[in-house]
Amino acid sequence: MSPHLNFPTRKRRVVRTTLVAAGAAAALLLTGCGLQPATAFVPAAGPGSIKPIKGLPDDAELTVTTKNFTEQLILGKIAVLAAQAAGFKVTDMTNVPGSVAVRQLMLDDGADFTYEYTGTAWLTYLGGKKGIPDKAKQYAAVHDADLKNGLTWLQPAPLNNTYALAVREEQGKKLGNITSLSQIKSLPVSERTFCVEAEFNSRSDGFKPMLAHYGLKLGDPNGVPSKNVNVLDTGTVYTATDRGTCNFGEVYTTDGRINALGLTVLKDDKAFFPAYNVAPVFQTATLAKYPQLKGVFDKISPKLTDTQLRALNLRVDVKGEEPADVAFDWMKKEGFITAP
Repeated sequence: MSPHLNFPTRKRRVVRTTLVAAGAAAALLLTGCGLQPATAFVPAAGPGSIKPIKGLPDDAELTVTTKNFTEQLILGKIAVLAAQAAGFKVTDMTNVPGSVAVRQLMLDDGADFTYEYTGTAWLTYLGGKKGIPDKAKQYAAVHDADLKNGLTWLQPAPLNNTYALAVREEQGKKLGNITSLSQIKSLPVSERTFCVEAEFNSRSDGFKPMLAHYGLKLGDPNGVPSKNVNVLDTGTVYTATDRGTCNFGEVYTTDGRINALGLTVLKDDKAFFPAYNVAPVFQTATLAKYPQLKGVFDKISPKLTDTQLRALNLRVDVKGEEPADVAFDWMKKEGFITAP
């Protein structure tokens, strides 16, 4: 299972089959009726470095869809603003419940564009048995496989929303300025304490194999004794790590709470975790009709980093701002658009 299917704080969730079907049906119905969901709002914007495409027909249309958790909502609004600045009439189909529903919209011509994660596509849609830690290889695998499905992946962003371990900034310094996972092995056994979710604790690509990859054995008195591991409910790991219940907590690399709580993400220096880079995905037919869209989104992708999305996610999840406003402010700050 992709980590992007089960993260309630950012509205990730495992969706029952009936809900997936209902979400997809509702999205398709709205598209067919020419309507848009109530969340289909972005502030008015003028062109910046993204300018109207020359020769674009007045009736050129683009339908944008995304899943319904914070990061996807922000990315979706970025895409809507970019397409509008390029001169398209945009149907905003962001906020669809569930990865499978969004995927089906893309496959069934219900949407032209989405932002998707390489690891999610590989493991959830394309039948990959194991994620690929190498970012370039994971991207190439999904890019090549999806061409036969009528979908074209543009170059991915640096943003890699995968699993990680984090430490409180002050505690990391006390432990000898620990910055990478490989350093945990050099710590005294008593300091090798962890907070993890139940799913991560039991996944085949989760906690136990991660420890083994870094030379530590779970349950070994000389490795990581079982008593050193706190298995917690989803959503409480961040707070427990911040409060000192453990030294190292399981996190997602772009979660806004990392910044809010002053946590430091440890570098996966031996490349254990699969790559989940986000990338613009188009229906191949749409991109063939409007090839200039590649240049539009190639401007944006290099700016979408883990650090940047943590800051944007924090504004929504912690400060309560609207994803559309956060996306607009960022697009304006980067010069992609201007205020009208």
